[in-house]
Amino acid sequence: MNQRIVYNLTKFTTTDYVGHLSCVIWFIKCNFRCEYCYNDDLVYSKTGNYSLDECLEFLKTRVGLLDAVVLSGGEASIHNLVDFCIELKKLGFKIKLDTNGTNPKQIKKLISLNLIDYMAIDFKATKEKFYEITKTNMYDEYIKTIKYLIKINFDFEIRTTVHSQLLNSDDINEMITVLENIGYKNTYYLQNFLQTPTNIGDIKEESIFNKDDIKSNTLNITWRN
Repeated sequence: MNQRIVYNLTKFTTTDYVGHLSCVIWFIKCNFRCEYCYNDDLVYSKTGNYSLDECLEFLKTRVGLLDAVVLSGGEASIHNLVDFCIELKKLGFKIKLDTNGTNPKQIKKLISLNLIDYMAIDFKATKEKFYEITKTNMYDEYIKTIKYLIKINFDFEIRTTVHSQLLNSDDINEMITVLENIGYKNTYYLQNFLQTPTNIGDIKEESIFNKDDIKSNTLNITWRN
């Protein structure tokens, strides 16, 4: 685990895994090229600044001080996470995975080995707009993952980044209907697009969105800044 695939470490956070004192490990690279992604430096990086071994050495100094580790990115699941997660569990940490949900094979393996405690999964777009926003045709893999997690009653949340240039209220309502129809019952988080100096789609326009147009019969819709 000496390959440098970690871009950065957030050594302490109370917000990335609610209810837990955590460290966030930011992995390089991603299989998506989302228009609104502001982590473009991670996505395009060919080499990180840390190895997983170095991350483990840091986390050994945080045993008893932190209780969880968040694996984020980029896209963490395009890397082999099993051995690293085993070592994290030996140290006693809970593990949260932030993911786009398009690697169901690895997700199933991590869950079968009891290596993941919680997941936050991005719902990027409607099926019609999925390629336009992510530059991939992996919508079906995403839905497959969500159906699997629902079937095994795994603890996870779904979230969508919202910018009116990319997704309108009709799109969001269509995505809500998809989630309702496949049996998702947890909170659906909508998070406002974060304007940063750079993003993959070079988006500069302000997002104009009427939250009152978003409706669900069964889901708890929660907005995050």
